[in-house]
Amino acid sequence: MKAKKTVLVFVLVMAALVVILTSMAKGKNSTDDDQQIAASAVFTVRTEDAEIRTLEAYLEVNANIVSGHQVAVLPEANGRLVSMRVSLGSTVQRGALIAEVDPSRPGAEYSISAVYAPVSGMVVSSPQPVGSTVSTGTVLMTIAANNSIEIEAMIPEREVGQLRTGLKAEVRLEAFPGEIFNATLTQVSPVVDPASRTKKITMRFDRQTNGLIDPRINTGMFARVKLNTRIYENVISIPQEALVENRGKTVVYVLTEQTRFENPDNAFAVELREVTIGVNVDREVEIKSGLHAGESVVVQGQQFLTDGALVRVIGRR
Repeated sequence: MKAKKTVLVFVLVMAALVVILTSMAKGKNSTDDDQQIAASAVFTVRTEDAEIRTLEAYLEVNANIVSGHQVAVLPEANGRLVSMRVSLGSTVQRGALIAEVDPSRPGAEYSISAVYAPVSGMVVSSPQPVGSTVSTGTVLMTIAANNSIEIEAMIPEREVGQLRTGLKAEVRLEAFPGEIFNATLTQVSPVVDPASRTKKITMRFDRQTNGLIDPRINTGMFARVKLNTRIYENVISIPQEALVENRGKTVVYVLTEQTRFENPDNAFAVELREVTIGVNVDREVEIKSGLHAGESVVVQGQQFLTDGALVRVIGRR
């Protein structure tokens, strides 16, 4: 009886050993298969070529159209305002009759004193009402001189290091969607406003061929300004989407010239390469080192890649 139990135990142990060895063999084969599958996996990506471009850095700010030169109109005589020939927003020419003052007093009559426009421009303040009593110190109205329209904007303190006169700007007005008006930075305030931490800049519209500013532009309009601050010429650039952070380094995946091995999918191997970046303008990044013009970088699908992985290019970004 004891001998039978010993034989039974031996048989059970051997059976368990066979099961374990078989399982281990299957696991090894599965691992090998997985490695082979990983080695031959082909990832689908999109690419973009590194190109030599000119990048133009800029600031975008809100702005207001203001008058750079305003003239207060005063009468030459004391008396009663008997005629006002303009209103707020009227356009006047220099020398035009715009108002009349009667300097007569009780018991004495005097000739009407005419008031003429001292400059050509637009009336930007409400004129005095007819019938009011005025003196030689009374401002009848204010005229914004033609061709003195300016653009004023406030620039955050962190950006003021880029400012200098002569910078070019593109101005867009809500009244004329789709149109761009060119301007030039003419003045930078020497101080920063301590309350808003901003610095005021003044720009002037570039003259048209006739030497005049577009007459459609009026003071009080709201503007959106794109101020070009610096030009980076002939730099190698790639889309920002191509950049990958890898262990504290900025890298890209570059297509190699040769395939890793013969395959029916014409898959290319990629090389993991560290790059040094410069400015970023509209998601186009300057590459200072690590990449040459004409090389193709992966811009979509790189999250699954490793150095030497195989990829199939399905198109450009």
